[in-house]
Amino acid sequence: MVARPPVVVILGHVDHGKTTLLDCIRKSHIAEKEYGNITQKIGSYEIKTGLKGYKNDKITFIDTPGHETFAKLRVRGTNIADLAILLIDAKDSVMPQTVESISHISKAEIPFIVAINKIDLPEANPEKVKNDLIKHGVIVEEKGGKIPVINISAKTGKGINELLELILLISTDMNLTYNPNNPPIAYILESKKDKRGMVASVILKDGCLKVGDTIYTEDEKTKIRAIITDQGKIIKKVFPSTPFELLGFKKMPKVGSIIQTQPTQIKNKLETSLTSQRKITPDIILATNHKSKKLSLIFKADSQGSLEAISELLENNDKIEITAKGIGEITKSDVFLAKITKSIIIGFNIDTAAEVKNLANQEKIIIKTYNIIYELEEEVAEVTNLLLEKEKKEKNLKGEAKILATFVIEKERVYGVQITKGKINLGDNIEVYKNDKLIGKTKLVSLKIRAKKVEEVKKGDEAGMIFYPLLDITVGDVVKSIL
Repeated sequence: MVARPPVVVILGHVDHGKTTLLDCIRKSHIAEKEYGNITQKIGSYEIKTGLKGYKNDKITFIDTPGHETFAKLRVRGTNIADLAILLIDAKDSVMPQTVESISHISKAEIPFIVAINKIDLPEANPEKVKNDLIKHGVIVEEKGGKIPVINISAKTGKGINELLELILLISTDMNLTYNPNNPPIAYILESKKDKRGMVASVILKDGCLKVGDTIYTEDEKTKIRAIITDQGKIIKKVFPSTPFELLGFKKMPKVGSIIQTQPTQIKNKLETSLTSQRKITPDIILATNHKSKKLSLIFKADSQGSLEAISELLENNDKIEITAKGIGEITKSDVFLAKITKSIIIGFNIDTAAEVKNLANQEKIIIKTYNIIYELEEEVAEVTNLLLEKEKKEKNLKGEAKILATFVIEKERVYGVQITKGKINLGDNIEVYKNDKLIGKTKLVSLKIRAKKVEEVKKGDEAGMIFYPLLDITVGDVVKSIL
């Protein structure tokens, strides 16, 4: 048996400093490469601590997104990791994704360390963090519990060496080993498509893999074409706990699936644990029980993890219908499909070629791309709220008429109209729209058909109407009777 480095997942609330911590450890400015300094897909990185007295001085870190939309990615991290770091802002203390992370760690049944970050800030209050954790069943050593806690500053580097040594100390007690002669077992953390083809980010947990090996992911046969480390180095063979990218897939491998050298019909235990997790329902729009109009979308993303997480966000919104989704750049085919299905195209962390943009302009197709999940979420919320408003108004619409003529009879301003929807009754409350914009509200005080007073007009009827109070109503305007 050979000792292997620990695989450590860093969990915590968004903006509590997970990527900055890795940045500090690796001195590689990872955070600066993230849009808005927010990690939006899983990254795995190996570091050499240089600490003496341990069987292995290397540590592999998994960085996971903090935003609630990416809950499944965090679940993957905890299921693959040997050890977790629960990172908490010393100023903000316990937040929603902190609580969620505690739940993931508990379900994964792995040891963890509480790292209280940003202690360099004047507002830092580590004691409050420790007390708040007790409310969620996490009792650190200083409060009489068994969970180790350490104060750090990912910005200044304070406490980082102590954190690394604590990780190695715990992992030594865990006696993490592998057998190079065992059949390899690896997990796909993330998958994407780029100019190299289908690419999977992988963590190997036992055995070894080498270029030329035939592997299976859920019975999909693949020959390994290349293995590339997190530093971009091309290698021929990889051993457990080393993070790497694997090339050779003909089809996009499913995130969370197990890589083995023999086909298997056994259900992927990791994927089962993912699908059993409670869905994160976005509180974007009010739930409606009646049949409603939907916003039709075509969604493209940079990786399967992003596609899966954001698709769940969109699909949980009952005002949205996803016509098609996929990985990779927005193409001309997407534009033509959008035209046929009357859809809007949205993309996440991807580019759109100039020729595709030009085609979209010609076909009058809207393409919206985003690099930060919050921006996408906010805009979707805005659009769907508008749909709800419109639907609510249509639900309350009793009748609608178009102004065909206007004239004065016995000093009264009379409007000639044609009823285009429903029915309108004498005494109804009326809204007046000019170019689809509400310009005012009034009341129907007189209703006649061919000079004869009537109480009601229906779709197709032409009538004369008098409103009070008077508004600036002109030919072409629309009047609506609202319940």
